Amino acid sequence: MATIGSASDGVQSLERAFLLLELMAEDGGEVALSRLAVDSGLPLSTIHRLVRTLVARGYVRQLPSRRYVLGPRLIHLGESSSRTLGTWARPHLTSLVDTIGETANLAMLDGDRVVYVAQVPSRHSMRMFTEVGRRVHLHCTGVGKALLSQLPPETARELLVRGGMPSRTPLTVTDPDQMLVRLARIAEQGYALDDGEQETGVRCVAVPVPGGPLMTAISISGPEGRVAMESVPQVVRLLQATAVALAAELSEDGPGALSGRSS
Repeated sequence: MATIGSASDGVQSLERAFLLLELMAEDGGEVALSRLAVDSGLPLSTIHRLVRTLVARGYVRQLPSRRYVLGPRLIHLGESSSRTLGTWARPHLTSLVDTIGETANLAMLDGDRVVYVAQVPSRHSMRMFTEVGRRVHLHCTGVGKALLSQLPPETARELLVRGGMPSRTPLTVTDPDQMLVRLARIAEQGYALDDGEQETGVRCVAVPVPGGPLMTAISISGPEGRVAMESVPQVVRLLQATAVALAAELSEDGPGALSGRSS
């Protein structure tokens, strides 16, 4: 039987291992153990022991340069997490479709792209459809701009430059400075529009999910003839209410956080 001391040591080691994984993710590339020591404040010997375990389990990979990157086993965890997130979101998205009548989406930040993790399509014969799992640019999508607006300007600029800002339609903004001005306005008003910037004739309204465990956003999209500009304020209110409900459900203190879910 484990002693209280050993249990405490185990929890501390787990916390430290997660800290190292998070620091590697924030670094965005190869990282040396010495850098992890500076960023974490942990002794180098402790970091070496934890990283060696993470390498053995496939969560970290050592490069020939003796630097470290996140390992392939995390991909499986990320995919499982995305599927679970999509399952939790579907009832909320279905409610939006029932109320607004247009396709509802859930997307999350994935490096310098945004990835769609759940969608409930409109019942109209002509409707918007995006494959779940599709990664798209941030600058020309409603969900992408909603997510960028939550970041510090320098971080948003870095992601825009790194991901590129190709022109998808004549309305696509392709200049980082111009986009940063728009992002400030989006942050202030609390929602983002894709007004024919990704696809001509398509309008998308998106809001960030506040305080969730991941950077996520929800949106509705449809032909601009059905998603009229005068309806945007009402759509935003519905999206924001849904985002708050979803954030509460996904938070550590929300319903279902500690108990199993069957849906």
